[in-house]
Amino acid sequence: MRIPRPVRAAALVALPAALLVACSSADGVPETGENPTAGAGAAAATEQATRQPSVTAAPENATAPSAGATPPPEKVRDAFAGLQATLDDGCTTEGQCAYFLGRVHDELERLDGAMKADPKGPGHFPEPIAWIAGLRTAIGDDHSYANLKAHQGELVGTRDRINTWMQDHPDDYR
Repeated sequence: MRIPRPVRAAALVALPAALLVACSSADGVPETGENPTAGAGAAAATEQATRQPSVTAAPENATAPSAGATPPPEKVRDAFAGLQATLDDGCTTEGQCAYFLGRVHDELERLDGAMKADPKGPGHFPEPIAWIAGLRTAIGDDHSYANLKAHQGELVGTRDRINTWMQDHPDDYR
């Protein structure tokens, strides 16, 4: 009986893979207690290989993503989820407060970028984008803890206003 070429190729790949998995326990002893080179183990690996589709190489003219390709814009729902994750946090200690205020600032910036890149267009999110722009103007380029602490009320207020606005627009984040 002649075995088709794709089946032979799959068996040649599956058998070493099965051996590798069987020998990958911490002490080098197969976890199943079965000798992977024994008839049952090898037969099972060959049977599994015959069920797997053959792997084909990509055509030569296929284009791979370039190393410098920019990722797709973040979705508003994902950025909003990051902002919502700050709702139960606050300033309890100075170190924790520095982290919290920096995170709220970063999450607002992420949300701003996601809203501006959304397929619905930035005009779909006029209030949140305007609130973040106002906050950005107030904070300026100084993202130090001292400056964020001085603008803590504006940071938290903007976050809370946007949270309320988004709750009234559930189609924009679900």
